[in-house]
Amino acid sequence: MKNNDKLNLSSAILRKARELGADATGIADLNEIKGCPSLRADFKIPQIEVGRREDSFESGENLLPEDGRSVIVIAVSHPEDKPELDWRYEKHSTPGNQRLIAINNNLIKWLKSNYIGVKTYNVPYFIEKGGIYLKDAAVMAGLGSIGLNNLLITPEYGPRVRLRALIVNIELVSTGPLVFDPCSGCEGYCMKECPQGAFDEMIYSLEEIGQEFLPGKTGTYNRLKCNDQMERDKQVARKRGVRVLHKPTDEMVCLFKHCRNCELSCPVGL
Repeated sequence: MKNNDKLNLSSAILRKARELGADATGIADLNEIKGCPSLRADFKIPQIEVGRREDSFESGENLLPEDGRSVIVIAVSHPEDKPELDWRYEKHSTPGNQRLIAINNNLIKWLKSNYIGVKTYNVPYFIEKGGIYLKDAAVMAGLGSIGLNNLLITPEYGPRVRLRALIVNIELVSTGPLVFDPCSGCEGYCMKECPQGAFDEMIYSLEEIGQEFLPGKTGTYNRLKCNDQMERDKQVARKRGVRVLHKPTDEMVCLFKHCRNCELSCPVGL
């Protein structure tokens, strides 16, 4: 594909994603994502903290399409006044994730209808099932940068976004990365608000991980403590339970509402 054709198609895809409901979107090179900082760091972090098998990404990488070339990253905003976008009933997908999936599916239909020869692959959320590191992909696509809270921080919405991705078999024009450092000079509100103290101490170093990009940007993010909070959130949900009236059986299910303190305390995008 000629450069002008790549640029025109890339621009058309970005516009269409916005029309379909994406609040932000970008494009990254799939090969670069395969060697992203989070992958390299994960292999150095004790797997008890990661919560996956040691070969989980390698097995997932085998599921990535062989002819995949570019990744389209889709983001939707998740403002504080719409907490229900993240609420999850048992194993049912969250409303926010359903919105992202719908955007991806409609973008796939549009590409198939308008561009002969363009193959699309919906990306699963989990790495071990053929997914990718979405935050890294978003950074490479120019949507933002990783902050002290270990979240993607965008200029428009701060860390209050949710992500999905789509792989295509053609080389598109990358839209990133973005020169953006939102944590420079910040007082670290996110680090102070964690109920588990997941940012209280330096636990990873450049020497240990072998790269400048560390969990939580400076090596203070403790995933194990963060996971503990999520387990507590689940326990609270299981104790309470809610009745889902639209279900034929009028059953009682658990409504999971996870902690967002490090996300909502960030002043960027407000």
